[in-house]
Amino acid sequence: MASDSNNSKQPTHKGIHELYNEDPIKADKQLWGRESDPGSRRGFLKRSGLLAMATAIGASIPFARNMPAGLIPAAFAQSDEPFSLPGKEGLTILNDRPINAETPPHLLDDEITPAKHMFVRNNGLVPNIETLDPAQWTLEIAGESCENPTTFTIAELKEKFEHHSYQLTVECGGNGRSEYVPAASGNQWTTGAVASPKFTGVRLRDVLEACGIKKDAVYIGYYGGDLHPSGDPGKEAISRGVPMSKALEDETLIAWAMNDEDIPVLNGHPLRLVCGGWPASTSGKWLKKIVIRNRVHDGNKMAAPSYSVPKYAVAPGTQVPNEDMEIIHSMPVKSLITFPKTGISHELGQPLQVRGHAWAGDLEVTELHVSIDFGATWHKAELRKPANRLAWQHWHSELSFPEKGYYEIWAKAVDSEGKAQPMVVPGWNPKGYLNNACHRIAVQIV
Repeated sequence: MASDSNNSKQPTHKGIHELYNEDPIKADKQLWGRESDPGSRRGFLKRSGLLAMATAIGASIPFARNMPAGLIPAAFAQSDEPFSLPGKEGLTILNDRPINAETPPHLLDDEITPAKHMFVRNNGLVPNIETLDPAQWTLEIAGESCENPTTFTIAELKEKFEHHSYQLTVECGGNGRSEYVPAASGNQWTTGAVASPKFTGVRLRDVLEACGIKKDAVYIGYYGGDLHPSGDPGKEAISRGVPMSKALEDETLIAWAMNDEDIPVLNGHPLRLVCGGWPASTSGKWLKKIVIRNRVHDGNKMAAPSYSVPKYAVAPGTQVPNEDMEIIHSMPVKSLITFPKTGISHELGQPLQVRGHAWAGDLEVTELHVSIDFGATWHKAELRKPANRLAWQHWHSELSFPEKGYYEIWAKAVDSEGKAQPMVVPGWNPKGYLNNACHRIAVQIV
């Protein structure tokens, strides 16, 4: 991670922060004189706790009057507990069967996500690397709407079709799930289930067209080499897909390389599908088969409530019938602050460089704004164009602070249709998908 070595130092007031990482309920009781719901760490506190907050943080809060009621400071909201995985560095584990691990925001500072910092989201068990032979790996193209079913080796894919490279943003549909109240089921991702590496492979469109696409084709589906968590070879771990319009886009790839090297085993080696801008569950790993369908694909985790949201707004905690759910397509506009790392101290009177990334599913980000007063005012940041369609965009800003104290830096992106990130968690849904609330970090001005 880049560092702010000239003007920053790690804060010394770590007592409550450490306690939050170890026991959030006890921390709430110590800080506010009561216990809270363990699923509401960024939830609902009373303004009477502001003095206690300031005491625990070790600084005044200059813009406290603008803080949304019940906001838990970003200084307390995140754990950087490391987890070791082969080929990965600094990721935080969520569970280990199947393996799921996210990346702390400050480790996503690179413009192109390195393999070691790409998150891991698996629905099944990773294929045995000791028996996995890329030279023998095959990809079958079939389905009722395929005219000429064909099986290719990876060598044949490389030989028969033109190679393409794109930087593509891949994000888990449940990224940010941990902020929903009441808690939604599933991995409790914070902000780190997103990445934007460079993938190399062949266009899915070229391969499908070579095999023939019937006029009644409406969808594709994939099957991978991962096993169901139960270990039962008769069960699919996951088998999802996308409409033909997404499958036939230039940027939808059958990829064998990431950042000019083999795709990491945990991320789908030796072959994977990449559908940038849509939930990462549509980008099937350990790719073995693609079917061209004359109906919406019906593989495992295609049906509601998996990767689906209500067709209408619902109150938190509502039971939503599956028939009232719809499949997630393009991901919403979102941004991330990758520098500085949350919790730094910075000298008053010295400008602070802040930067990060922004993305908007199938769309482009047109504006990025930052705030240091809990969203009361916003300042426009410098925003770069994407490297190519569906790559995230880099932004940066230089901030000054009026006085010493505790601040939060918030980032808000706006997409090409004029939609902006909400300042608070958006509409609740039963599975906790599509949280695109503003990212925020804590800064002490000393």
